[in-house]
Amino acid sequence: MEREKRTEDVDLDAIQAEMKESEEIDRRVEALMAPEEDGGNGKKKKKRKKNKGENGYSEKQGLIKRIKGWSRRRKIITAAVIVIAAVFISSRFGGSSKNTGMMVDVLPLSKQSIQEKLSLSGPVSGTDSVDVVSNIHAEITAMNVKEGDQVHKDQVLAVLDSTDLEREVRIAQNAYDLAVNNKQEKDKEAALGYEKAVQDFQKAGMDHSRNSQLFATGDISQMDLEASANALNDAKRTMDGYTVVNGKGVADKSYELQIENARYDLEKKMEELENTQIKSTIDGTVVRVNSKVGQFADKVEDDKPIFSIENLEQLELEIKVSEFSIGKVKVGQSAVISADILDGGTVNGEVIKISPTGEEKGGGSTERVIPTTIRVDGQDTKLIAGITAKAELLIKESEDAFVVPTTALLDDGDTTYIAIVQDLKVKRIPVTIGVDGDVLVEVIPTDDTVLEEGMQVIQNPNPMMVDGADVIVRPQ
Repeated sequence: MEREKRTEDVDLDAIQAEMKESEEIDRRVEALMAPEEDGGNGKKKKKRKKNKGENGYSEKQGLIKRIKGWSRRRKIITAAVIVIAAVFISSRFGGSSKNTGMMVDVLPLSKQSIQEKLSLSGPVSGTDSVDVVSNIHAEITAMNVKEGDQVHKDQVLAVLDSTDLEREVRIAQNAYDLAVNNKQEKDKEAALGYEKAVQDFQKAGMDHSRNSQLFATGDISQMDLEASANALNDAKRTMDGYTVVNGKGVADKSYELQIENARYDLEKKMEELENTQIKSTIDGTVVRVNSKVGQFADKVEDDKPIFSIENLEQLELEIKVSEFSIGKVKVGQSAVISADILDGGTVNGEVIKISPTGEEKGGGSTERVIPTTIRVDGQDTKLIAGITAKAELLIKESEDAFVVPTTALLDDGDTTYIAIVQDLKVKRIPVTIGVDGDVLVEVIPTDDTVLEEGMQVIQNPNPMMVDGADVIVRPQ
């Protein structure tokens, strides 16, 4: 190093001498080229006789030759100055200690509040809703409500033509009455028949008993005894053929079945007749009317309901939570709801129901989703049923936490790190992840590490940035 320094000093002295000589030549050239002065008496001074040297050149010619030579030397010297200056600067600021590390962008480690949120969209609907339909093939004769009307349970919404059903009810009533009358007649017949059969059986029994005694004394033949026995058996079969209830003969079960069938038909027709007055089954608001007077109740266009009614006093938001996130959602969890209709405002809500089963997400995805219901707090919220709203669930939060961009994390499969710059070298610091805020993430030092505000965190580290690797910090 001493030798190099002396060499640089000698070279600079030589250059300084050459430059002084150049300045002297420039001065002498200016003097030679200046016009000759008047002697003061109006006469020019006599030209001085040229002084030729030994080689026959005048002083001026020799000077010009030296100028030409100096011009070439000046170019060489100027180039040498540039080279030496470059070497000098390099030796002072670069040289063997030059940093050849990777260029990195850094940001100071800081503390702030951070929240982990889950945002999902879904349809808004009333807490209670019903689609009013009819299976009766009858014409609508009256529509008593329109869209937007408030209705209460059992209120008549529309009336159907009941002419045909009234006739069918009368027919069914007659069939039922006839079945009842038939059974009553058969009950009377059965009671009388059973009573007579009992008497016949008792008489046949006594006859057979007497004949048995006569046969024993030889007064009647074997044939007569058998005849009385057969008569007794016939009487018993006749008596046993009756249906007996409480010791009284009644009509057989087929007549009771006829009555039941007739009763069912009658009740069905009466129900259909009653349903010609279409009623609401809930308190709510008529949100859709899809039919009109003159149309058949069971033939609504596109199989739509005649009316759609919702209880808009209390709204709900239905969202589908991924199977990968459902573990973070709990009943009772608060939600912030936003929608275009709110003009930048929000309303609050609460998770009230999580389905016990998942369903397909759709779109060819194998992911499963779980239907989850959020109740909207308050009634005057400007939200309306049928629109799409977004719910933001607060999963967890942390105050005064060290946070870095998610891009600043390194993971080798076992440990998560952040990489900082210390003395222009990389230092990896093991951390654990706290609250994940999507863009920013909370980092928590492990037991044997320390984090400090202001640490220069590398924004986009790569696996090659191991401890001790040289880096260059890009100027901000």
